Amino acid sequence: MASKQEYGIPYTPLPSSQLTHNVIVLTPYRRHPRPSFLRNLRCCLLFTAAILLLLSAAVYFLYPSDPEIDVSRIKLNHIRVLESFKPTLDLSFSLTIKVRNRDFFSLDYDSLVVSIGYRGRELGLVKSRGGHLRARDSSYINATLELDGLEVVHDVIYLIGDLAKGVIPFDTIAQVKGDLGVLLFQIPIQGKMSCEVFVNVNNQKISHQDCHRKDKCLQS
Repeated sequence: MASKQEYGIPYTPLPSSQLTHNVIVLTPYRRHPRPSFLRNLRCCLLFTAAILLLLSAAVYFLYPSDPEIDVSRIKLNHIRVLESFKPTLDLSFSLTIKVRNRDFFSLDYDSLVVSIGYRGRELGLVKSRGGHLRARDSSYINATLELDGLEVVHDVIYLIGDLAKGVIPFDTIAQVKGDLGVLLFQIPIQGKMSCEVFVNVNNQKISHQDCHRKDKCLQS
C-alpha cells in the first residue's frame, strides 16, 4: 500500500487550536402577556360569586320566619257532661305553650289565643296578654280553658255516641300574632299549632293527643 509520501503529498496534522467549532445561538423565548381583559373578566367573576354568596347568606339568616309554637304540656282538669234534652258540657284544660323566636331580630307578639272545639266547631277560647321575645329566644305561656254549662246543640248525636265509647275528641288551636322588628320595619308574622285531644270520660285523663304545626307533627 503506497503511503502519502510516495505521491508527494506531505502529511501535516492540523493543530488543535485551528479546529472549527459550530456554535448555535438561541434567542430567549418571550411569553406573550395574557390579554388584560381576561384578567379583568376573572376578577369580575370572582367578585360576582362573592357578592352572590354574601346575599344568599344574608337572605338565609335575615329572612323573617313565623314563630315556632309547641304544646309543652296539656292537662285535663275536669270534664262533666250533663245529659238532658240539651246536653251541657263542663270542661277545663290547662296548657303550657312554648313560643320560640327563630329569627335574628326581636319579636313583639300581641297575644296568645287558645281555642277549643268539638267536631270542627269552636266551643270557646282564652286569650293571654302579649309579650316581647328577644332574637333566638323562647318563652313559656300558661293558659287555662274553661267551659261551664255549655250547651252542645249541633253535634249532640255525635256527643252521645262518644259518651257511649267513653272517649271524647276535642280540638285545641294555639295561635300567636305579632310584629318582627327588622331594622326600621315591622313585619307581621304569626304561628299556629293545632292539637286533637282524646279525653277519657271515665278516668278524667287524656288518653291520646296529636299536635301538628307547619313543619312537623308531634305525638304523645
